[in-house]
Amino acid sequence: MQNFEIVVVDDKQLLAAIGEIKIPVDPTFIKENYPQLSFTEDELRRRKTGIMGTMFPKSWQTPDPDLEEIKKEDRAAYMATQIVSSSAVLFVLYDPSRRAPASEGDFLGIISLGCAMENMWLMANSLKIGVHIVSSLSGKKVATEIAKLLDLPEKFSIAFSMRLGYPVAPVHYLLVRRDRDDFVHRNGFKE
Repeated sequence: MQNFEIVVVDDKQLLAAIGEIKIPVDPTFIKENYPQLSFTEDELRRRKTGIMGTMFPKSWQTPDPDLEEIKKEDRAAYMATQIVSSSAVLFVLYDPSRRAPASEGDFLGIISLGCAMENMWLMANSLKIGVHIVSSLSGKKVATEIAKLLDLPEKFSIAFSMRLGYPVAPVHYLLVRRDRDDFVHRNGFKE
């Protein structure tokens, strides 16, 4: 079920307008994702899951981040630079009214979105185009402002957005994966 549409934004003035949208820091995002962060490459290799915490602002990189201080941060200038420096930003819109038949909660439609994202990401990488999923552009308040800027029909929500561009310099991120035996079970689930 292709219950999505894609809006490509490559107009510099429109990118600048998107970059100027105030994006609040979501304390729930921090609380839910903090356990996934590692602060050394050794820790990340040992855990085999998560991401490097050093990719986030300094205020997030403490064992017990101060959520009130983080909420005060103004990320507008940072995001403006990120958005404007992109060659394009893709907004993938999701239409929940066009759900896959017999798919409670449209689980199959959500899987379809994941497949579309993966295909775009793989194609971009094959062309040496950098990809950055920008989850902060999907929040309700921010998405409402983006919808106005892009004249999006009300029936759509922003499923995800991705920045595309050619990296100025090669970027290396340590990627980790669990060993196969950590998640493959034979003839039943065994811990």
